[in-house]
Parts: sequence; C-alpha cells; structure tokens
Amino acid sequence: MSLKDLNVSGKKVLVRVDFNVPLDADKKVTDDTRISKAAPTIIYLLEQGAAVILMSHLGRPQKKKLEDGSVDKAANTLAPVIPVLQDYVGCQVQFVEDTIGEEAQAAVAALEPGQILLLENTRFYSGEEKGDEDLAKAMAALGDLYVNDAFGAAHREHASTATVARFFDPTQRAFGLLIEAELAGAEQLLNNPAHPVTAIVGGAKVSDKILLLEKLLDFADNIIIGGAMAYTFSLAQGGKVGKSLVERDKTDKALDLLKKAEANGTKIYLPVDTTVGKDFSNETPREIVPAGEIGDEWEGLDIGPESVKIFSAVIAESKSILWNGPMGVFEMKNFAIGTNAIANAVAKATQENGAYSLIGGGDSVSAINQAGLADKVSFVSTGGGAMLELLEGKVLPGIAAIRG
Repeated sequence: MSLKDLNVSGKKVLVRVDFNVPLDADKKVTDDTRISKAAPTIIYLLEQGAAVILMSHLGRPQKKKLEDGSVDKAANTLAPVIPVLQDYVGCQVQFVEDTIGEEAQAAVAALEPGQILLLENTRFYSGEEKGDEDLAKAMAALGDLYVNDAFGAAHREHASTATVARFFDPTQRAFGLLIEAELAGAEQLLNNPAHPVTAIVGGAKVSDKILLLEKLLDFADNIIIGGAMAYTFSLAQGGKVGKSLVERDKTDKALDLLKKAEANGTKIYLPVDTTVGKDFSNETPREIVPAGEIGDEWEGLDIGPESVKIFSAVIAESKSILWNGPMGVFEMKNFAIGTNAIANAVAKATQENGAYSLIGGGDSVSAINQAGLADKVSFVSTGGGAMLELLEGKVLPGIAAIRG
C-alpha cells in the first residue's frame, strides 16, 4: 500500500526509518544521506496532520556489550542524529530514552499532531534482531498506523522491520516515500532497462557478489569488475597478485563466471593495469603495473589509468548503469583516483547522454558523495545489503511484510 493511500490525519504513525549513520569520535554525524532521504516521508506525514513516532537502530550494541553484560547505551544512542534531523524537517524532535515501556508510552500519549518523537535504539532490546513477537507487539501498540521507510534494513527480518507490520491490518500499513523510490529505481534497472546496460561491480570479495554477478548475466551487456575482487579473477587467469587481497578458493567460481558471460554474450571488463603499494597506507610508495604482474612485495590498491580509460569509454556508451562497489581503497586519497574517475564517468553519462544510473548502496554511496556527484546521478540507494539482495532477486522481509 502506498503512503498516500493512508488517511493519517489525527493519527499516530509509527515509522521505521534507517538512521544507522556513521559518527565520528565526537558523536557527530559524518554522512547524513539516510537522514536526508527519510525527511520527505516525515514532512509529508506532518503536513497531513499526523503525529510521527520514529524508530531506528544504530550500530550493533548486542555484539559489543559492557563487562556487566548490558548494552553500551552511551556509545549507541540515537541522540546524535537529532540536530541533523531537525535541520531537515524544520521543527523540534522530541526524544525518549527507550523504545517501548512506560516512558515511551507516556511520550507517545502526549504527542500531538504535527509533532515528532524519536524512540531510542531498537537494538538495545535483544529481541529486535530475533524478530521477537512480544517486542514487535509492544512496538505496534504505540501507533495507529505503521510505515516502513527503512530500506537499508529491509533485508532483515527484525521486530521493527518485519514482525511489527503483521500487527497492523493491510489497510493500516504502507511503504514510505523512500522505499517506494528504492523499489522503483531497482525495478527500472531489472525489468525494463534501456540498453546497453553496464554494471560496475567492485569491492573486496567475489564471494560477496557471486549472486549479483550471476543475476547481472541475465540482462547486462557489460560488466566492469574492479576493487580487490578483480585480483581473484586475475589469479584465476594465471596472473601474479603479490600481497593483494584475494580469495584463492574462489578462482574456479571466477572462471565459471567468465565462461557463463561469454556464453550469454555479456562482455566482462577486468582491469588491464593496477596501482600498487608496498603497504596498506596512503603514504606507501606506489607504482602502476600491468594487471597480473604484481610483484611479491606489492599489493593492488586501485585500478590504473589505462583501466580508467577503457572503463570510462564503456560507461560513456551506456544507457543504463548500476554501480555497486569501489574500484580501490578510495578512503585513501592516493588510491581513490580510479573510484573518483568512475564516479565522474557515471555522472557524465547521466548528465550528457541521458543514461539512467543507480548507485547501489554501501561504499558506492560514500564514493559518490566523496566525489561530490550524488546530485549528478539518477538515484543513490540508501541500502547496501538490501539493494544487493533486491538486485539478486531475493525477497526482502521488510518489503514482504508490508505487501502481506
């Protein structure tokens, strides 16, 4: 059900958002993409006369507990997102230091139409990640209606993302504007893309992207492979990879993917040169070497300039583009050249050639933001794992729970 099909006036609307954002040592938000993308749904609800109750997770507090076995609330509180959220929605955001319980119930009871209440981190409760029904029922009791706008957590069958929706009638639950946009973005790429379709796949491990790569063979004309996963393909083809990050047990899978691509008529582009470093640091000595000729004391940290030229030319001719994963260690300036060049090529193809470009979440979002080009591409996904699973053809629990 669409958000705009709900009658929200005078209702208390429970909204699952994804405010799992990076924080620096001073608890300042360093990337507010997910907050800014959630704002339109919140603003719409306020304008329609709803009282908005927000819930989200932040970090993994159940994984790093204090010595007494309790969660570290100070390290994982959602409080730091409040100033940023207030800037985007243009009004005060109330906050309660619990997700359910008497304090949360009292704050919800006092909430008036046009006001926002942010509940504390849902993962402070161990039942959240287990999809606990009692926890979900207590959450559901806080709202008249439920809206899921947390695409970044839609692939998790957690209490606040999936189980809670089942306590609302199908006429009382809906997707938020962000999830609707995410689904539409993926659908345009998967179901009716303009050709040529080019997928740019990077990141560390072939094993993380096997299902995606196999799915891409169904509709992509070109697949560009970069990042550390390219070294597994290089090794599989008999190349020397030195100290590069590589999955030696996945070389057979890499060769299999290359054979399937050839049989499907899909062109796979691998780097022809590599920027290597002596050590994993920005200041390390660096050289550019042909792909497959990395010395024993060197490790590949970025694609080289010839690879940039070849990849950019392919992107320039494309009408649909998916980018999922960086070309190198873009967090280090000296090894961000390849990733930044790809970001520029995707933006140029979008702006000048009318290509549809989807930035598929995770590190790719950080890369496009770092390059200052997020507003020059068609769609930037807020969900790394969620978008990956959606593109792989998997059913996302958070989506299925709303659809029923």
